[in-house]
Amino acid sequence: MTKTAELDDSLRQAILAKPDALLDDQRVMNALVSANERSMGSNIVDLRGIAMERMEARLDRLEDTHRSVIAAAYENLAGTNQIHRAVLRLLDPMDFESYLANLGGELAEILRVDSVTLVLETANAEQDAGLQRLDQVLKIVEPGFVAQHLQSQTGYDRPDRSDRQVTLRQLHSGAARIHGEKADFIRSEACLRLDLGEGRLPSLLVLGSEDPHQFTPQHGTDLLAFFAGVFERSMRHWLS
Repeated sequence: MTKTAELDDSLRQAILAKPDALLDDQRVMNALVSANERSMGSNIVDLRGIAMERMEARLDRLEDTHRSVIAAAYENLAGTNQIHRAVLRLLDPMDFESYLANLGGELAEILRVDSVTLVLETANAEQDAGLQRLDQVLKIVEPGFVAQHLQSQTGYDRPDRSDRQVTLRQLHSGAARIHGEKADFIRSEACLRLDLGEGRLPSLLVLGSEDPHQFTPQHGTDLLAFFAGVFERSMRHWLS
């Protein structure tokens, strides 16, 4: 027969003084359960031990899910605050040129993007030639350009989904006509379709990022759709 190991008096007193601490220590409890299983021998099946292992696995999965839900909630809250700040900044300029210049300045910083471009289709380019001085943020294009850009094969997004208000896609490189000198560094973009009112051709607000994961088809578009709605309404005000 094997001699049973005896506890040291000091260790026994420590356990008796704080039994709750022993029960709360997962490593200690695992060691006790393992010792109990060894003492029963290999021919005994401990159903309670198996159930405990399964419950521990389920608890670990539940904790992982809990952390993921909290992280997603914080991310959504941060995104909401970001869009709110962008909307307030959009309402600050008192003239149209300042409004457009703001797009590539503080608004781009708030949205944390590397390129902001407003694309306006027009059937009379000569009439709108005066706007070309704002070429950094405003692109005057021919009719049909918006649909063509949304159906471009440069991105991974399917071309048959160009009817959506917000299109998110990853890129090998951005379109030079949209992003200008930054085009080679753009790896993802958000395309926001704009309705500027009856009788006006389609328009587009394009947000470009050097981060390929900032705009992907898997991301939600509710906040960007809200921002697009505010933006097109403010544009209608300026164009009226």
